[in-house]
Amino acid sequence: MATSSKQLRVRETSPLHKTLTDVRHGLLGLHKALIVAEQLTFERIYGRVDSTGQLLQLVMNDPWFTWLHPLSNLVVRIDELLDDETSLNVEDVAVLLTEVRGLIRPSELGDGFERSYYEALQRAPEVVMAHGEMKKLLSLPAL
Repeated sequence: MATSSKQLRVRETSPLHKTLTDVRHGLLGLHKALIVAEQLTFERIYGRVDSTGQLLQLVMNDPWFTWLHPLSNLVVRIDELLDDETSLNVEDVAVLLTEVRGLIRPSELGDGFERSYYEALQRAPEVVMAHGEMKKLLSLPAL
């Protein structure tokens, strides 16, 4: 059954939809800042990345960028929730927001994502700015 434009407008203005959309945009900004920061470090060591396509292949397949995959996966999960209007509920959104808060917690003593995230925050002002935006988004009343 096709969704009418009125149903679409109502869905897109619901508090849950707005919260997820805002968090998604914030995560995409953070993801982009992290990719740029990692690309600069990667290029200092291995040489110039010649194209966006090459960078995409590196982000998807090179071990250097693997630590970013949990962030990419969260964006995909948000997209799936936003695409399926019947599955959008308070509990799922709350769980997802808890996961986002847990993921973007840097740690100098940690490993995996939290350690790499900490290091990116130390060397890239754009990552610090995007992190600050995410923290603001996640501190707002969600529902």
